Amino acid sequence: MSEETVQIPRSFWIISSLALVWNLIGVVRYVMQVRITEEMVRTLPEAERVFYTDLPIWATSAFAVAVTAGAIGSVLLLLRSIWAVPLFLISLVGVLVQMYHAFAIARAMLVLGPTSAIVPTLIITIGAGLIWYARYAKDNGWLR
Repeated sequence: MSEETVQIPRSFWIISSLALVWNLIGVVRYVMQVRITEEMVRTLPEAERVFYTDLPIWATSAFAVAVTAGAIGSVLLLLRSIWAVPLFLISLVGVLVQMYHAFAIARAMLVLGPTSAIVPTLIITIGAGLIWYARYAKDNGWLR
């Protein structure tokens, strides 16, 4: 299909915009995490305090990669670039590495309870959904 005949549905722009908002929220959460002071950490409940004080640099780096790649991928999706697909893949890998630390190493569910898996499950699901949607958009000729 030539570019002139490709009809981009309104839903593409809505989903792409929501993806950007979602990923910018992730960027804000990352900035909040790395800017937290020792004084702020001391005010947290003991269980949460351990997560901040024992967080390895590789887990923080995975968080940075996840939110940065996700935000850039969202911008690229809005720009209709096929490069959104690999950026969303990189973002999901970063999320999975970060969640590996939280649940396999730091044992978040033992410390914080089973409900602590709700938000991470949502994050992983949305990450996988964005990969699927970017591929779908590519297959429909919406990305170039």
